[in-house]
Amino acid sequence: MLRPRIIPCLLVKNGGLVKTVRFDKSKYVGDPINAVRIFNEKEVDELVVLDIDATAQNREPDYKMIANLAAECRMPLCYGGGVKTAEQVQKIISLGVEKVALSAAAVKTPELIAEASAKVGAQSIVVVMDVKKAGLLRRYELFTHNGTKGTGLDPVAFARRAAELGAGEVVVNSIDRDGEMKGYDLELISRVREAISLPLTVLGGAGSLDDIRGIINKFGIIGAAAGSLFVFKGKYRAVLINYPNRNDKDCLLAMAGSET
Repeated sequence: MLRPRIIPCLLVKNGGLVKTVRFDKSKYVGDPINAVRIFNEKEVDELVVLDIDATAQNREPDYKMIANLAAECRMPLCYGGGVKTAEQVQKIISLGVEKVALSAAAVKTPELIAEASAKVGAQSIVVVMDVKKAGLLRRYELFTHNGTKGTGLDPVAFARRAAELGAGEVVVNSIDRDGEMKGYDLELISRVREAISLPLTVLGGAGSLDDIRGIINKFGIIGAAAGSLFVFKGKYRAVLINYPNRNDKDCLLAMAGSET
């Protein structure tokens, strides 16, 4: 049975866990393996790990790191970063990862979505769209390479294309909201949700559990992902890995359901 998911998203840079603000100003916050161990104890629904160096540096995924993460992880794991071929997708899945995220490579060669889906199954293929408002008209545009390369693509149209090609899930990541902790971009999410029926996960802007409750209340079965919310605590953003316990999560979901 499908249900809402609350998903920590971890960013890896130079082998360390970092957090960014609008895809910039990365701050070191710890060791990825240690974070995974803590999230194991907290029984998170799912975990996303994105290597933000790999594509920018034009290198292959760090298979050793991925294998170590997968061996430690006791929840479904999604990995993204540097993936360019269906063979790489297959190798990552063979290491024990449940889902592989495609971003820049899917934009450059959309057929990769279909090829990867044919090799490992659509349920394991996630297309990540990094989106921000750009140009004089401030229209939503799909960006790649850590938000540095505009593609000219409309994210709604690209989400439809990804669904047609066999993606199993789409992640909408708001660059403008990244690390700001001021709430999700509801307009962007609404546009994509109306366009596709695939499982959808949203990222960028969550500052409180109220934001997560609100997104679940509005969209129902959705993945509510966050980075800063689950690695920082308090107004001074002290580094503290956190996640709602089972009772708090049940209450949050029940409250969201009662508001529909």
